[in-house]
This record gives sequence, structure tokens and C-alpha cells, in this order.
Amino acid sequence: MRAMNRVLPPEPFCTLGDYIAHNGGAGLTAARAVSPSTIIDELVASGLRGRGGAGFPTGLKWRTVRSFASPLLLTTIVVNAAEGEPGTFKDRAILRSNPYAVLEGALIAAHTLNARSIVIATKATFILEAERVRSALAEMVTAGWCGDVDVAIVEGPSEYLFGEETALLEVIDGRPPFPRIAPPFRRGVVEVVRTHADAASGSALAANVQMAGTTGASAAPPVLVNNVETMANIPAIVARGAAWFRSVGTAESPGTIVCTVTGAVQRPGVAEVPMGTSLQEAIELAGGGVQEGQQIGAVMVGVSSAILTPDLLDTPLTYEAMTAAGSGLGSAGFQVIGDQQEPVSVAAGVARFLAIESCGQCTNCKQGGMEIATLLDKITRGDGTRRDVDIIEARLATVADGARCGLASQQLTVVGSLLTTFAEQVNARLEPGCAPGEVFLIAALLDIDEHGAVLDTHFTDKQPDWTYEPVDDSKTPVDRFFDQRAI
Repeated sequence: MRAMNRVLPPEPFCTLGDYIAHNGGAGLTAARAVSPSTIIDELVASGLRGRGGAGFPTGLKWRTVRSFASPLLLTTIVVNAAEGEPGTFKDRAILRSNPYAVLEGALIAAHTLNARSIVIATKATFILEAERVRSALAEMVTAGWCGDVDVAIVEGPSEYLFGEETALLEVIDGRPPFPRIAPPFRRGVVEVVRTHADAASGSALAANVQMAGTTGASAAPPVLVNNVETMANIPAIVARGAAWFRSVGTAESPGTIVCTVTGAVQRPGVAEVPMGTSLQEAIELAGGGVQEGQQIGAVMVGVSSAILTPDLLDTPLTYEAMTAAGSGLGSAGFQVIGDQQEPVSVAAGVARFLAIESCGQCTNCKQGGMEIATLLDKITRGDGTRRDVDIIEARLATVADGARCGLASQQLTVVGSLLTTFAEQVNARLEPGCAPGEVFLIAALLDIDEHGAVLDTHFTDKQPDWTYEPVDDSKTPVDRFFDQRAI
């Protein structure tokens, strides 16, 4: 198996001319020559599924958003470029090397859904990526590609939840990244310019959860949110057709996927591979294989799906095969855990990351998650008891109760799979005289360079309220939000 270059070119496109020389722009030209329904039909036929993690069929999503179009306000197109899943760097790799395809895909979406506004939502810390998008956008405006479509870049916070689809819309609306309960295709963005005017809107909850109507005073436009890799696939599908897209991959998971491989590998990296490539092959292609002197103890799929054990390394990277293996494809960020790494410390790192990044709107998620993380830290240090394990299991059983987003379920799934798979190692950590260990750092990737993967080590100082104060004030991010509103 070899790497492919459909959305991730072997060398970065430095100018719009470079992109055009590789058939760039053909998709937008083709889209403007046919009806919106024709474009959506082609996307449905292609079988493209969202590459942000959920894997929702893209054509169906576009069709649904179009069906909720408001007669008063136009739809907004949002590109989710707020990548923050631990072990994932593929969207930033695409933005650095091929921002033109992402923008072209968004312009095709705007044409298809009669939108006049596009928002590229990224993190303020993604300086290089934002520069590449701005430069590419300026070239495309000059070349007349954008027409009457306004394209804005919104730079948001570093929090993990900023990448959650509804929380992303909250940030664009000028509020913190607190997930909504209203479906995003029915509750769109209010303003493309980031303000805090809604902070005093009087909503009873932190997130703006009112369901949009399509008529009268409550009318609000639906919004299409697709992530970077998904948008980057659109131009070639429109230009070359569904059959071309399906020429690689499987019937249920056609096309390619951009994988990130980090952890106990020779050289952490990013590679685009055909869907159906085995996990083992992806680790070889993107990461150069396992580090010398180690074997694979487990593979984590970001912090979203159950771990994969060495006997599952032949699992094809498809939605159906990964689900059948008891895990998921997620955003194809694979962190290889060496067999010399203590599994309990990894579980403690995952639990801490998810508990810290919980916003606090859901009590079980925040408080239960923090208790899980604290007890796993205790076990990692060699001070744990059987009662601690029992409490962890009880908290895992309820942590996702009433949750408005998937973060709490990730705590249950990932931490639960680590503790179940490595039950023998967990018991060993409870033995008297067990040598103390350290919590494994689970954090977002800042970069992948010639020296390897660069993790956000500053995350170790982050408090549950999302500040970096030296002492935990026992508040949640939602508590702080309402404190500020009361001033």
C-alpha cells in the first residue's frame, strides 16, 4: 500500500497558480455550470463522509441544510478548522499545504446552498495556518473566484470543545465554546464578526440553545459546518465525479483519509491513504513503524474511541471495520502506545484531559470526570485501593448521563476500554509497594516537525476552570462565565 495525494499534495501549493496547474478551480467552474441539486446528488453518490470524526454522509448533510433554508436570511457556510483532538494534525497539514482546495470547497458549498457568507473558524494559536488561508484567500479574491461571497476568518480559543460543531457556532456568535442542544443545521450563526453582544442576551443557559425558526422574528439561517478535510475533498468530486472518488476505498467508505500517527513510532507524521488501508500499514506509512526496542501495546484513536490492541492492527481503516472492531475511525489520529508504557498512567492522562476540557454545563461530565481523573492519578502514583477502582467504575457508568455533547461518552469509552483491556495491570498497581508512576501526558499537538511530535506541555498547568492559575478555584468554565455576566 502507498500514500496518495488527493487533498494532501506531496509538496505544498505555494501560489494559486500552482494549484491551478494541478486542476485547481475545475470543481468551482463545474459547480457553477449545473444546478445545486445536481451537485448534491453527486456528493450523495460519492459516499463522502465527514472527516471531522462523526463520519456523517456529506451529501445528506448538504441536502438537509438546503431543506431548512430561511426565506429571510441566507445560509452561512462554516469550515471547522479548530482541530484539537490529541494525536491529530491532519487538518493543519492540509491548510499548510493546500488551503486553496479548502476554500474552493467552501465556495462550492456557498453556490450550492445559496450562501453569501463563509466563516473559516480556527484557533488563534494556529498562526501559520491562518496566514496560509489569508494569503490564499487574497489570491482567490483578486482572481475573481469569490464573487459576492464574503469570507471571514474567526480565530477562537484553544479549548478542545471549540472543535465541537455547536460549540464552534457559539464562538462565532461571540460566546465561549459551550456545546448547544439545538442541532446546528437549525440554529445558525447570528453574526460572522466575533462579538460579545450576546453575553447579556438573558439566556438561562451558557450556550444559546433557542431553536431557530424560519419565519417571523425568530427567523435565523441554518448553517453548514464541514471540517477542513471534508471541504478539501469537494472540488475534485464535483470536477471528476462520484465514480472517480469511489475508485479507491470501499463501498461503504470510499475515497482516502488523512491519518496522523504519533507516539512510540520512528517518525511521527501525516499521510493520506486509501480507505481500507490497514491500521498497521498506516502506522508504517505515516509513522515509519514502531520505535526500535518496543512493541505496540495499544493504539489510541484520539480520545474519542475505544483503544485497539495488537491483535487488531490488521483492521482496515474504514468506518464499518473500525466499528466492527469495537472502536471507531474518529479523525484518524492514531497514538501508538508502546508495550513498555504503563496503561494506567495513559488512562489517567486521558481522564484528566477530558475532565479539564469539560465545560461544566453537565454536572456528571465535569464532576464525575474530575473524580475519575483524580483517582486514576492516585492509582498511578501507587497509592490506589480496590475501592478507588470501584468508584471509578461507578462514575464511568453515570458520567455521560444527561450530556449535551460527546465528551462525557468519550470518558466512558476510552478510559473504560483501557481499564478493561489492561485489568491485570490495574490490579498490579494496587499491590503494596508498587513503584510510583507519572500521569501520561495527553494533550493537543502543537506541531509535527523534524524533531517529532510537539505536544502542548503547558496543558499540565491548566485548571478545571480553563485558567492557568496556580491554585484550582473549584469553579467550572460555566461558573466563570456567569460570574462575568453578573459584573
